Amino acid sequence: MRRKVHYTWRLAELMAARGLHNTTDLIPLLAERGIALSRPQVYRLVNQRPERVSLQVIAAICDIFDCGPGDLLTLTAADVRARKTGTTTPPNVVELDRTVRPRRANILDE
Repeated sequence: MRRKVHYTWRLAELMAARGLHNTTDLIPLLAERGIALSRPQVYRLVNQRPERVSLQVIAAICDIFDCGPGDLLTLTAADVRARKTGTTTPPNVVELDRTVRPRRANILDE
């Protein structure tokens, strides 16, 4: 069975818990750890759910907030239902009564 994995990016919550309310407050903290990001990049990192983040950035964020990657991400996984194939009857097809059979036709020559 397939599983669908979702995650919640919680960097904004970690920043608020530490008293950092502006995204620009994170820029010098990242720079101290060798991560150079522009203001728009840091804004997107904090306020949007990133699809790709380098491990160096995650490690720097975990060092800044003294947390682990599990505190930065909340993961949820759920089973995905298998798609139904053609074995079931579509809603616009009428079921035939298989117990009733038609009579064989007799063709007569004239």
